[in-house]
Amino acid sequence: MESMENLFGSNVFNDAEMMRHLPKDTYRALRKTIEEGRRLDPAIAGVVAHAMKDWAISRGVTHYTHWFQPMTGITAEKHDAFIAPLPGGRVIESFSGSELVRGESDASSFPSGGLRSTFEARGYTAWDPTSYAFIKDNVLCIPTAFCSYGGEALDKKTPLLRSMDALSAQAVRVLRLFGRETARVVPTVGPEQEYFLIDRKLYEKRLDLVMTGRTLFGSKPPKGQELNDHYYGAIKPRVQAFMKDLNEELWRLGVLAKTEHNEAAPAQHEMAPIYAVVNVSADHNQLTMEIMKKVAERHGLVCLLAEKPFAGVNGSGKHNNWSMTTSAGDNLLEPGDSPYDSAQFLLFLVAVIRAVDEYQDLLRVSVASAGNDHRLGANEAPPAIISIFLGDELTAILQALESGEAYEGHGRQEMTVGVHALPKFPRDNTDRNRTSPFAFTGNKFEFRSLGASDSIADCNVALNAAVAESLRVYADELEAAEDFTSALHDLIVREIRAHRRIIFNGNGYSPEWVAEAEKRGLHNLRTTADAAPCLLEEKNIELFRRHRIYTPAEVHARYEILLEGYCKVLNIEAETALTMAKREILPAAMRYSGKLARDAAAIKSYAPALSARPEEKLLEEIAEEAALFSDRIDQLRQAVTAIPAAADVLTRACYMRDSVLPAMAALRRSADALETEVAREDWPFPTYADLLFQI
Repeated sequence: MESMENLFGSNVFNDAEMMRHLPKDTYRALRKTIEEGRRLDPAIAGVVAHAMKDWAISRGVTHYTHWFQPMTGITAEKHDAFIAPLPGGRVIESFSGSELVRGESDASSFPSGGLRSTFEARGYTAWDPTSYAFIKDNVLCIPTAFCSYGGEALDKKTPLLRSMDALSAQAVRVLRLFGRETARVVPTVGPEQEYFLIDRKLYEKRLDLVMTGRTLFGSKPPKGQELNDHYYGAIKPRVQAFMKDLNEELWRLGVLAKTEHNEAAPAQHEMAPIYAVVNVSADHNQLTMEIMKKVAERHGLVCLLAEKPFAGVNGSGKHNNWSMTTSAGDNLLEPGDSPYDSAQFLLFLVAVIRAVDEYQDLLRVSVASAGNDHRLGANEAPPAIISIFLGDELTAILQALESGEAYEGHGRQEMTVGVHALPKFPRDNTDRNRTSPFAFTGNKFEFRSLGASDSIADCNVALNAAVAESLRVYADELEAAEDFTSALHDLIVREIRAHRRIIFNGNGYSPEWVAEAEKRGLHNLRTTADAAPCLLEEKNIELFRRHRIYTPAEVHARYEILLEGYCKVLNIEAETALTMAKREILPAAMRYSGKLARDAAAIKSYAPALSARPEEKLLEEIAEEAALFSDRIDQLRQAVTAIPAAADVLTRACYMRDSVLPAMAALRRSADALETEVAREDWPFPTYADLLFQI
């Protein structure tokens, strides 16, 4: 492998390449756009395009694409060649500023949630200069936003960029009250990515994995994760080879892949990057998921990003480590060394606490999907109830402020914000709570509820918007105050009292917490069908409208897309389960029953005095279970046939939740029971023991 310095970012038109290829004035103007969020000067677009084209062509690239993120949750690209005709049948390599800044793509086949009719095909892509262009598969990829002919956002990036602007505007106002000027505040994120690796040949023998990305059937193997021997264990050579290639691919693309290790479940692993500005981090995470799948294929493996590909062991999530950083690089969730720093920290801390409490429903919706519904609340995933973990010491400091009593943590100290009596906050002053959806971890919050296949854009749009609203309310109040220090103290104390219900440091899995959360008035939105209607709550529509992140029509579109996707995923899973049940599992059970019957008859024919009881007993058990299995096939088919196609999307989603999912679960119980009784050589596809332990 070439040196890290030469390898990292070698396929990226990054700052170093821009300095090398752009005139100084153009470079400085582009940096202002990137650093301060200013609009791009059209006059420099042509210069940038020419330099970008020359750089790409020097690396053998012949095509470019506007790389965007439609509401499918994955990326999209349409390739165009660097080619323009000349007289006499000749061509020239060409790439103009207008081609860099804007492209046109057919928008009719992407999800729009009613924003576009099928016959309204035109959609536009617009360059995001804050995210570097890169070369992937010998194509120059230009990160872009994607919108309709009428300007509606049809993607994940546009609202994310809008939410960043909203957060920055309000955070800058608050910092100005502390006498601190900054051009911009950006949310930063480091998304840890969990995934499974299984053998491709085994994968190809299972229709459920091929069609849905997760197993719809499978009995528990004799060994799972109960010995904790896989977690942080020695990495197997085949997996290590995959990780090595993955790192090199990601490093070339400028992705700061840092940490790799085995996760708790067998065949499960994790990759964690260093944090980056959230829209760049979102781009990088989309790239990471794509590259993981491609690299796995080269190694004869399959990378599974489904949230719960295997029942009974840990599902796969994506931990969104979120903070806010000034233009100077100061982390606003870093407690700081002085009391005044601590006062600023406390204000931003309570802003996040207020945001999570007021908009807990939005945060839950932002991680909702059919796949994640299986994961939340099970096997180390946080519950569907959103709460905040702060740790004992930080909680004690807030309680002391709220009560006006002395803080006992580092000697008896009066707790008044903004004066020297306020104690320093120790570094790493919190433990980790793996059952908490939203945990403070020293200088950032870790939102643990995301599913492994999620785009991180959705949850960060919700989080940025909610925190921006808290900061707006605070800035309005403090800007009007006569005595800033006194008003700051009163505001923080009031906010702690108002939002203490969202703070919970205990076991999120305990039944007691479910009951306690209900008493506190917290949401327990167990499924996507439960959560999605919250998007249409007036307070949530108003939040997005006020901060110019979504129009009401764009909010409603996302509601429609979320529930349509939920229904379609469950319908595909149900049809796949029926196909496997009727064409693979039931025939296998009948074939094995026939073998048992023939064996029993042969024993009695050969020696009537000999007992065929083992064969007869097993035959009876399988016949009884197979009959029940056959009935449950019919029940699932009836449930699928009765899906109310003409009903509104919420009615269909609730039907899928209440009728189709239970029928699928009942069918699985019978299938898994048959798997434990049918001989291994007669079972039609690889088992959990095969999939999880054969790498």
